[in-house]
Amino acid sequence: MIVALRVDDRLIHGQIAMAWSKDLGIKGIVVANDSAAKDEMQKMTLKMAVPSNIKLLVKSVEEAIVVLNNPKAANMRILVLTRNIKDALKIHENTEGIEYMNIGNVGRFDGIDASEKTTISPTVMLTKDEIDSLKKLIEIEPNTSLQVVPSDEMKPMKEIIEKMSL
Repeated sequence: MIVALRVDDRLIHGQIAMAWSKDLGIKGIVVANDSAAKDEMQKMTLKMAVPSNIKLLVKSVEEAIVVLNNPKAANMRILVLTRNIKDALKIHENTEGIEYMNIGNVGRFDGIDASEKTTISPTVMLTKDEIDSLKKLIEIEPNTSLQVVPSDEMKPMKEIIEKMSL
């Protein structure tokens, strides 16, 4: 069971390891990112950041979709992490049963000039293509929310996008 699909360009960090994992009661994390899946050093670093009672898989987006559609995954409480909205959209389009779609941190560390982005919040900066992917994601999952940490209020992305006239 996919408890949450979160877009977070830092993937696993303190908020994920401590706050989100406890709040969601997860048993596993699937990092769906093509570059992380190819980088042994990054995989090792990500594993070190995860509490010992939580299983971690680092897969390409395509491999993650296969894993998440495996019937065995239905018996686990899983948090899926992607670095960008485009990958989250692809996963959402190709899996079922995602309980919560969360946008946390995206676009601040991707190397794209900030002048080419729209600032949605202090933690979310998106290019035109990412905004288009976000709109598609909202069409599929209208309850997609901006929420940096579990104690923050869930802010519906649909309302944020509409207010910004994007």
